[in-house]
Amino acid sequence: MAPVNVGSLVYNYQAIDVIGPTDLLNSSGAEIASILKQLIPIEDEVLERAPDFKFHHIGLTRDPVKLLTSNYEVIPTTTVDDCPELDILLIGGPDPLSFQLAPKYAEFIRRHVASGKPTFSTCTGAAVLAAAGVLDGKKATINNIEYNWVSKQFPKVKWTKERKWIIDGNLWTASGAVAGMDMFAHWIKENYGLAILTHGALGLDFEPRDSDGLFTVLPKRYGKDGKQIATHHVPVYL
Repeated sequence: MAPVNVGSLVYNYQAIDVIGPTDLLNSSGAEIASILKQLIPIEDEVLERAPDFKFHHIGLTRDPVKLLTSNYEVIPTTTVDDCPELDILLIGGPDPLSFQLAPKYAEFIRRHVASGKPTFSTCTGAAVLAAAGVLDGKKATINNIEYNWVSKQFPKVKWTKERKWIIDGNLWTASGAVAGMDMFAHWIKENYGLAILTHGALGLDFEPRDSDGLFTVLPKRYGKDGKQIATHHVPVYL
């Protein structure tokens, strides 16, 4: 299976906006599944279908960037000038009031969106997409705290609070940070199946929600007394 190249632009975004989705993707991938198979039973067909994700952190330069909320620094692995071709672009959420979208980033976003490949934003990352002009006339969502502000700032976008995430063509926008993980869980399930998502979510002890914010994605489990028990079940070797 050909590698799936996932890229995120490096600026002062909230850490979980990018780290959460990329952790879920990586945990659903072939490398982690191969490691887990040494610890718990994993079906061979799951290993065969598990994707191979490659992650690229794209800077304007290769200088480190301190993130918005966590005092982490990200060192870009590539730049907008030499980035390999991406299958997926992920846009994390900065402080929208002070963020200025660099022209090179704006052009990079527009080229990727025009290619028809999936473009995802988490939280205020949707304001970055709007600043690049790719959301005009599109339905999108954003962290609801910024909803009124972004509606006035970018009135050509069809902003909505109806769902935790919105899909319009190849543009996927999620409201808050964890909703971004929920959104990627949906994408994984749609593209690789429930078993792949289940193993990926199991490794993080993460239960994704649907677009309405409800826990309907993974099958529920019940004890002998009929009471609901923890959704995740860790199988063990005998």
